[in-house]
Amino acid sequence: MKCLSLFFIIFLSLISCNQAPDRMAEKGKKPVKQLIDTSDMTNNFYDNTETFSLPVKDLYVDGEIANPGKVNFTGLPLHSVIVKEALLDTTGSDRFVGAYRYDGYSLFDILDKRILKKVNSSEFKPIIDLYVEIENEKGEKVVFSWGEIYYPNNLHKILIATSVSRIVPSKTKELWPLPDASRIIAASDLVTERNIASPVRITIRSYPHSFDMKKGLSPMYSQQIDLYSSSQRLGQINTLPSNTSNETYNAIFYGRGKGIHSTTPFNGILLKDLLIKYFPVNRQSLKSGLLCIAGKDGYRSAVSYSELFNRNDQQEFMLIKTAVQEDGGLYRIFAASDFFSDRAIKSVSDIYFSIIK
Repeated sequence: MKCLSLFFIIFLSLISCNQAPDRMAEKGKKPVKQLIDTSDMTNNFYDNTETFSLPVKDLYVDGEIANPGKVNFTGLPLHSVIVKEALLDTTGSDRFVGAYRYDGYSLFDILDKRILKKVNSSEFKPIIDLYVEIENEKGEKVVFSWGEIYYPNNLHKILIATSVSRIVPSKTKELWPLPDASRIIAASDLVTERNIASPVRITIRSYPHSFDMKKGLSPMYSQQIDLYSSSQRLGQINTLPSNTSNETYNAIFYGRGKGIHSTTPFNGILLKDLLIKYFPVNRQSLKSGLLCIAGKDGYRSAVSYSELFNRNDQQEFMLIKTAVQEDGGLYRIFAASDFFSDRAIKSVSDIYFSIIK
């Protein structure tokens, strides 16, 4: 028993020991008290370096809600995400910043008890046309769709980060630069332009364009998709490029209202491959670009530019071509990222793009 107790004490001390002084010294950074596995005694790669707290500004929520006000983080659960951060470089390879574990409060939890009060609810009651603007003290703004907060298969991937820890390569021991303030972290983004510092305001809005609603339209069919940028018509899609390869996604297709629809695989092309020439990648689009995909009946969904064009999880949006004159055709959307089927728009007739300013 004495031997076992001694071994246990040694084990805990190895896990909780500090890093070497040169690694730990971070001028002006406040460390968070927690166990640090400096000797790789566990299988967790993400607890091997010290965690530092990030100063958090007062954060306010307003917009189309009945109970605006300051965010109270007390009682909210902490979540962790692991992120490889990189910034856009249009001249070549994107600029790698570093690899980190961020701990903080998810946008899912922060907005959970805000009572929605949609300004367009008399026209369109579903919540999937909502989006969220997040602004920092410098006036920078990033955009998230309501769908990527509340509908994904993997929840709690968008955080207000309150602490950070490096994920240090075991051979090079390279120490990535640490942020010095709280950040919004979008863990599913490939290029992390939306990870802006010191968020201070969250605003909830519904997509402002009005559509002609034809609820229960049957048969429903749209021969083409009209594309718009800032309400200016860019072009039309009525055939798919011959050089675009088809993908097959196996799926459990499940609706929030009606439950199971099917377990049939979806076959189509990646929507981003079709749209990229119309809406090219740039820093502003990644930060605050927003699309709205609408069907012939006026049913529509907001989709942020980054969740469509800038994913690191390969859970892409797919465009499916049906048989000619098939009800619900000619083009449909399948969102592989979503748990629910609600953003699977039928008879897609319009896609709008805008930069939220």
